[in-house]
Amino acid sequence: MTRLATYSADGQEFYGAVTDTGMIALSPDFPQWPTLYDAIRASGLQDLVTAAKDKPVTHSEFTYEMVLPNAPRILCVGVNFPDRNAEYKDGSTQPKYMSLFPRFASGFTGHDRPLIRPPENHTLDYEGEVAIVIGKTGRRIKAEDAYDHICALTLCNEGTIRDWVRHAKFNVTQGKNWDRSGSIGPWLVPFEKAEQLDEARIQTRVNGELRQDDYLKRMTFPIREEIAYISTFMTLQPGDIIVTGTPTGAGARFDPPRYLKPGDVVEIEVDGIGILRNGVEDEK
Repeated sequence: MTRLATYSADGQEFYGAVTDTGMIALSPDFPQWPTLYDAIRASGLQDLVTAAKDKPVTHSEFTYEMVLPNAPRILCVGVNFPDRNAEYKDGSTQPKYMSLFPRFASGFTGHDRPLIRPPENHTLDYEGEVAIVIGKTGRRIKAEDAYDHICALTLCNEGTIRDWVRHAKFNVTQGKNWDRSGSIGPWLVPFEKAEQLDEARIQTRVNGELRQDDYLKRMTFPIREEIAYISTFMTLQPGDIIVTGTPTGAGARFDPPRYLKPGDVVEIEVDGIGILRNGVEDEK
């Protein structure tokens, strides 16, 4: 399985291929693509995969960064698994249309980096999700053609300050965009076949305890439909990220709520993609 990541080493930021013994820097070989996002915009992922073959490891010590730290458009799908609507206990019926909200790259950190709990509010929560990366421009994409527009998959901990999503009547943006409150990574896995999504099982663990466990095929609004719906009102472009929805079991839905605190470790796992792991720290 080819894995492509953004990382820091020796005071510089690189992108490259992940191996079991370290990173293979690819960015120095592709100066026309300063970032992994630029490579995606130029349909260059396969060129990176090919270039990584038989190259030696260049960095054994490194730090993961958010996988596409300069991605300008990140769109999230909310309340998208069976029983998620019931978790809100507001008496509402299952919505006809999917809920959407934006997140910005500044709200995310990388694998094995801490999620940051701000001093203003301590209701930091986790949401394990699969994120897809668009690789082909499209508008009004048909659901049956949607997978043709995906170039890569990754994982997301869509960390949320719960109290702040309740600050207004019509949006959740302010609770969803605290600096480094979530994470995306560890890497990108090229999307090659439908089974990577259609058979995917997602699990979230907090300090080793299984909190979320479901299959993407049970989504209320499947990923094909997400792409079709979103591309109706906006042209999807290479490098766009869609965070596809979280199962039941987030901390806010326990009685009493089980929010994240410093020292906790959250792991999100999907076979065929990997494990996204983050600790938790208070903002310094």
